[in-house]
Amino acid sequence: MSDLTLILAGLLGLAMIVAALVAISGRSLPIAILASGLVSLLASVLFLILAAPDVAMTEAAIGSGLTTFLFFFVLGRLRRGGPEVDDRD
Repeated sequence: MSDLTLILAGLLGLAMIVAALVAISGRSLPIAILASGLVSLLASVLFLILAAPDVAMTEAAIGSGLTTFLFFFVLGRLRRGGPEVDDRD
């Protein structure tokens, strides 16, 4: 590995840690969801730099794209109230 690759991988790793801390300590749920999506997106870039394009493409599609969309979809359903549940027996 070249020195530039190591520096870039280190910077991406540091950015992933910062984004993970924002996701954990964020007070706003949408910000936490976006930060977790950013962690996945940065991981996919890191996989691409480390010469694993198939893993990078899967992480970008599933980890960053689909999971973030699913979290926002569920958050929207929760805020609308969702279907009423009848707990009478």
